[in-house]
Amino acid sequence: AKKNLLLCFDAFGTLFTPSTPIPRAYANAAVHHGIAIGASNEDIAKVGARFKEAFKDESKRNPNYGKATGLGAHKWWENIIRNTFTSFLKSGQEVPPALVTDLLERFSTKEGYHLHTDVIDFFAELRRKKSTGRTRSLSWPYDRTVVGIISNSDYRVPHILESFRLNVSKRRFGSSPFTKVSSDGEKTPVDDVDFVVLSYDVGHEKPDRRVFDAAVSML
Repeated sequence: AKKNLLLCFDAFGTLFTPSTPIPRAYANAAVHHGIAIGASNEDIAKVGARFKEAFKDESKRNPNYGKATGLGAHKWWENIIRNTFTSFLKSGQEVPPALVTDLLERFSTKEGYHLHTDVIDFFAELRRKKSTGRTRSLSWPYDRTVVGIISNSDYRVPHILESFRLNVSKRRFGSSPFTKVSSDGEKTPVDDVDFVVLSYDVGHEKPDRRVFDAAVSML
């Protein structure tokens, strides 16, 4: 009988994590752009607290990274960045647009993240297994292996993974049109990730079953 394997991974915290804690990364960027923030742990903790408040408030006003209200993820994050630093501004000072741009760009690629040490080797081994197509073995008894990403996040996830030189399929839930994963096991080149399902696109977050149903629909 044919034997298939579906492997799905979270992204943030599972495959990659911020290379510098977000509060310190935000504080460092703010200082670089002229906002006076101290370097002590207490000062950094204040930035972290403001970030959490801004994130929570923005999530209430514009749920699902801004998708629910049509705001969009880019503007959603821009609002969080600006609101994080409002209380640190001097009279008459505004959050520099360049600061917003720098942080948005930093956390959209590998510049802002650390890939866990075993991820590249793990996907390289998976790629070798997948490239065998229908050839089964005692060590890998599957005719077909499909790898997906299921993340409570926005559109940046595929770009971050690609910046680490992983081959990520353009197949993303909600994109139109999209094709099913090929059942013959033959792809050139072999993708490390066959599809991506984001809460941003589904409109619901894990552990809501509809997120996992979305992944099944991609097969």
